[in-house]
This record gives sequence, C-alpha cells and structure tokens, in this order.
Amino acid sequence: MSIVHKIGRRKTSVARVYVRPGSGVITINKKDSKEYFGTDVLVYKVNQPFLLTETAGQYDVTVNVFGGGITGQAEAIRLGVSRALCEINEEFRLLLKPHGLLTRDARMVERKKPGQKKARKKFQFSKR
Repeated sequence: MSIVHKIGRRKTSVARVYVRPGSGVITINKKDSKEYFGTDVLVYKVNQPFLLTETAGQYDVTVNVFGGGITGQAEAIRLGVSRALCEINEEFRLLLKPHGLLTRDARMVERKKPGQKKARKKFQFSKR
C-alpha cells in the first residue's frame, strides 16, 4: 500500500495529510506532534481516529497545515486523518462516523456588517 493523501479543513485551517504504513510517527510542519501542539488535548484530537480504529502505531503521518489557530488546525488534521483511514479500510467508516470525525464542521466566522460594531453587535444607541 502506498501513501494516501487527504485534505481536512476547519474554520480557516487547511491540513494536507499523508498517511503511510509505519511505526506511528506524526510529523506536523516538520515537527513532532507533541512539539507542535503544546497541550495534550490537541495531541489527543490528532490521535483520536487511530484510537477509535485501534490502529495506533501502525501508520506514519506527515502533515502540512496552515491558516487559523492551533485548535482549528488540530481539528483539520483529525478530519484529514479520518478520511485517509476510511480510504485505507472502508470498515473504519462505521467506527468514525458516530463520533462525528468524518463531518466537515462548516462553522465559520461571520462577517462584520457595515454600520455595526461587529457581526451582530451594534453601536450604542442614544435616544438624545
């Protein structure tokens, strides 16, 4: 089996994920995942598809990610890894789908409207 390439997105983050058989090394922008993401929660999010499919330590992952913040990037990587695992083995879909790991989270930042302070916040109203 060769390299599987998939893309994951979340907010303004885009992650290009390359999964190949290996020993479980996850490299994000040429850094180790624990080094790139400071917190254990974000490292767990990236590893979640492997934990659910019980394939931890079987695949090497190389990721190029840009845009957004670290949480958006972690969730973009998670989606990309989930999609790649589904291409490797179609049965993984049944394990990942109930946890919502194959759904692209479509929530984006709402644009600022003219004549308003922010997207929904208005300028302070003065009667007199």
